[in-house]
Amino acid sequence: MRLLKDLSASAIIAGFVTVLVGFTSSAVIVFQAANALGASQAQIASWMWALGLGMGLTCIGLSLRYRVPVVTAWSTPGAAMLITSAAGVPMEQAIGAFLVSALLITLVGFTGWFERAIKRIPVSLASGMLAGVLLHFGLNVFVAMQTQFTLVLAMFVAYLLARRLVPRYAIIAALLVGCSIALLNGQLHLQGLHFELAEPVFTMPRFTTSALIGVALPLFIVTMASQNVPGVAVLRASGYQAPISPVIGWTGIATLLLAPFGAYALNLAAITAAICMGREAHEDADRRYVAAVSAGVFYLLIGLFGATVSALFAAFPKELILAIAGLALLGTVGNGLATALRDEQDREPALITFLVTASGMSLFGVGSAFWGLVAGVLALLFAQLKRPKPQ
Repeated sequence: MRLLKDLSASAIIAGFVTVLVGFTSSAVIVFQAANALGASQAQIASWMWALGLGMGLTCIGLSLRYRVPVVTAWSTPGAAMLITSAAGVPMEQAIGAFLVSALLITLVGFTGWFERAIKRIPVSLASGMLAGVLLHFGLNVFVAMQTQFTLVLAMFVAYLLARRLVPRYAIIAALLVGCSIALLNGQLHLQGLHFELAEPVFTMPRFTTSALIGVALPLFIVTMASQNVPGVAVLRASGYQAPISPVIGWTGIATLLLAPFGAYALNLAAITAAICMGREAHEDADRRYVAAVSAGVFYLLIGLFGATVSALFAAFPKELILAIAGLALLGTVGNGLATALRDEQDREPALITFLVTASGMSLFGVGSAFWGLVAGVLALLFAQLKRPKPQ
């Protein structure tokens, strides 16, 4: 079996780091979104079950189908939008809105409308956007030194040494050193660990005009613009040519099936996907899909043991997570910048894309990655205008 042949420790660790970073950085937003809709503790656990199951199955299925590291995630901007826009909306109406949003994602995916639009974006702009999205993760390695100098410095030195001696295992070395120091200093809080299976809770959807306009359409737009656009850009900037239409379509199908249990929106990952697509996952780009499959397995565990996994990830010091994420993404940031600035003709538009994206600006509930692309495309169009001939 090819999967067993391509299996590697570095890919499995990359999958774990992907889930670690994705879960710890945004799970609290998902919990807040569920609370804003008046979810009970059982329903919140069901949300984690549905989201974990959806992400796990799509990561594993799509990565094995196309032999490309396809990493999916919940829509973090979508959850943030729910906290404000959907507050006070009854759960059954919100579930109906989730289904409509998923139907729209499925439609624009399988029809090819989204793929035709995204193919018009130059690789230089996509790479600039990718580097901008990931920049603060690289900076966080050194920001974290301000509060946990010994821990993060030791991880940084371990990474540099391993990059020199055993490049494939640099992230593994940094993670082991970080965990060892945290354990010795009493910074691993394992006392909250307990085994508990999550149980799905079905909510009958109810469709109302107000929820469709106020929840479904904004959720669809935010998910496509702030998640799927940068997700595709990460794939392209990393050199992978997965068929976008069925990939987006299947995330919509998965959301349709699991929305009644709390899977509000599944989409392509961007930041966490870059971890599985970098050289730290494997030197051979054709074997990095194993990292995405591994991430899928860990996501399934989140779904099945939601409370247990939450406590496990919460046990890690915040600085350790910031450092391991930044180190895992260093190569991707460098490659993104190199590709973005390679072509002199596209250099300025790509730089504008990078800067706007890195600024973190947000307009109308849509994140900086989308606006970075908009700014870059505008700059590219102006650069291509013919100068008027002198009289």
